[in-house]
Amino acid sequence: MTRRRPAAAFTLVAAAVTAMLALGAPGAALAADGGGGDDRVAPLPPLGSLGANYNENLDQLNERELREARASWVRGFYNVAEADTVAPSESPTIRSIGAVHDRGFQTILSLKFNKANTAFPAPGSAAMANELARLDRVLPLVLGTVDIVTIGNEPFIESMPAQRDERLNAFYETVARHVIDARAELCGDDCATHLYLGALNRLDLPQNRTAAVERFLAFARETPEIEGVDLHPHVPDEARVQAFLDYTLPRLRADQTFLMTEFSLVWYWQEHMTDPVPAGFADRYGYAPDTQVWEVIGEAIEEPFPSRKWNDLLSESPWFEGKKHVLSDVMGQLRSTGRLAVATYGFAQIPSMTSGWSATKPPWLLNSVYASLTVQARGEAMSTPTYAWLEDFRRLQ
Repeated sequence: MTRRRPAAAFTLVAAAVTAMLALGAPGAALAADGGGGDDRVAPLPPLGSLGANYNENLDQLNERELREARASWVRGFYNVAEADTVAPSESPTIRSIGAVHDRGFQTILSLKFNKANTAFPAPGSAAMANELARLDRVLPLVLGTVDIVTIGNEPFIESMPAQRDERLNAFYETVARHVIDARAELCGDDCATHLYLGALNRLDLPQNRTAAVERFLAFARETPEIEGVDLHPHVPDEARVQAFLDYTLPRLRADQTFLMTEFSLVWYWQEHMTDPVPAGFADRYGYAPDTQVWEVIGEAIEEPFPSRKWNDLLSESPWFEGKKHVLSDVMGQLRSTGRLAVATYGFAQIPSMTSGWSATKPPWLLNSVYASLTVQARGEAMSTPTYAWLEDFRRLQ
């Protein structure tokens, strides 16, 4: 198979060897020997695994909590633009994903290209060359080490609405081909890193099934080195997860699998933030009957609650109690396809979930397995599990 070299390929291997030897990264010897091969990496089977998602806060992962939950997979994302301000070898995200991999966990890293306020560079332009050169400072540290690299985080959100067309497609196709070529240069045909494209959001809404999304999926289907796509169904009803599967899976090759590295009922939770707190909870803890749920959560953000108080708020709220097994329900749905590689679920509350808290802020913090910011810690450097999620998470391993 003849491979096309990216513009930076002549210096990529040398840079890779230097970076990997500096960190003692796996694959350094391969790169030093020239790597190469035809990049026919054996695909990941449909494992049906459930892991822990940390998004942008991989540096806050807690190995004891991961082992308590029996998690074997860890996922986060890396903002590639960060490479301009922090050397990738010094990045807390890159160092954390490498460290947790070295401790025996399997890992997923999504490469985020934030274009929310800037246009996509055109293929062949100087701006695109700069984009790929920046990426080349990152790839030697993750290819051959991270088990799954997802090319893109949420392209159809992390872009300007007017550019969610063929310009988005051209950018991600260029980046994907560059990553594919880099993997061949660095790892060869026995590379430990699998490549996926992603992630797609709100495919339950017909208006989001655009020509650009169709082309995105067609590229994934027609590119042999891409093993599948990542899906992020944050929805108001778990039944809508099926719409993602019904739309996506027929558009992939029969041998491809999918990831679901984020999913939740965050929009359902948000519908209930202005509900009054349960009457029994209000009586027990001295709240006025018209106190709203978001106000009580705000108190927990300011001064974390004892575990019992937090659990009482959630367990006595019918809208939450009725969905406490959604993790099991969705995983059953995903596994029934026979094509799920790995799903990951929000594991810890992170600062972006609580900053600027209000009645209208999406309550992502209710998804987390561990209530690290709203419930008092247990001591011994461990957060307290939130209500409901941990038992099902453990059972699903």
